[in-house]
Amino acid sequence: MNPIKHVAIIMDGNGRWGIKHKNSRNSGHRAGLNTVESVIEGCVDDKIKYLTLYTFSTENWKRPKKEINFLFNLLENFLNKKIDKLIEKKIKLNFIGELSKLPSTLKKSIKISQKKTSENKLIQVNVALNYGSKSELINCIKLINKKNIKINEKNIDNNLFTQNIPNPDILIRTGNSNRLSNFMLWQLAYTEIFFEKKLWPDFNKKDLYNIFKKFKLLKRNYGSI
Repeated sequence: MNPIKHVAIIMDGNGRWGIKHKNSRNSGHRAGLNTVESVIEGCVDDKIKYLTLYTFSTENWKRPKKEINFLFNLLENFLNKKIDKLIEKKIKLNFIGELSKLPSTLKKSIKISQKKTSENKLIQVNVALNYGSKSELINCIKLINKKNIKINEKNIDNNLFTQNIPNPDILIRTGNSNRLSNFMLWQLAYTEIFFEKKLWPDFNKKDLYNIFKKFKLLKRNYGSI
C-alpha cells in the first residue's frame, strides 16, 4: 500500500461554480474556501504531512482587475481571521511563488501567518501564490549560476520554491480540465494525476478519500517493471 506524504491540488472551477449558482464568479471563490478547510481536515485525518494548493498563477494576472483584487482581499481576510484557528489546529502555512509582486498588505499578512505558524507540525499547507513553474525554474537556474554550483538534479531540487518539501505523490485537478497549467512541472515527474469533473466548491472529503484509496492500491514502478 502506497504511503502518501504530499498532495498537490489545482483548485479549478470556482468562477464557473459562482456563475452557475450565484451569477457571480467571486461568490465561487468565496465558496471554494469552505472546500479548502474541508480538504485540509481530510489530509490531517489521513496523516498527510504536506498539502500544496495552487491559489493564483503567474498567468492569472490576465483576469479582470476587480476579480484579482477580490481574490487577494479574500485571502488576506482569511489569514487575518483564521490565524488563531490555524495555530490551534497545529497547521503550518508556507507560501511559494513570486511573493514580492503581491500587494503590500497581503505580503504583511503572509509574513505574519508564516511566522505565527512556523512551529506547527501536524501538516504544512503550501499556498502557491503568484506561482508559475516556468518562472520558478528560470529563477532556480539563476540561483545556481550565482552560487557557481553544478547544474544537477540535487541542486535544482534545493533551489526551487519547494526546497525541503518532498515531491507530490498525488496531484488532483478539479473542474473537468486535463492539463497542468504551469504547475510544479519539475516536481510532478512521477506524481500520480487525478482529474476530477467536479468544480472545486463541489469537491468534498468523500471525493478526496476515494482518490487516496485508488492511489494506495496502485503499483508504482518509477521506470522499472
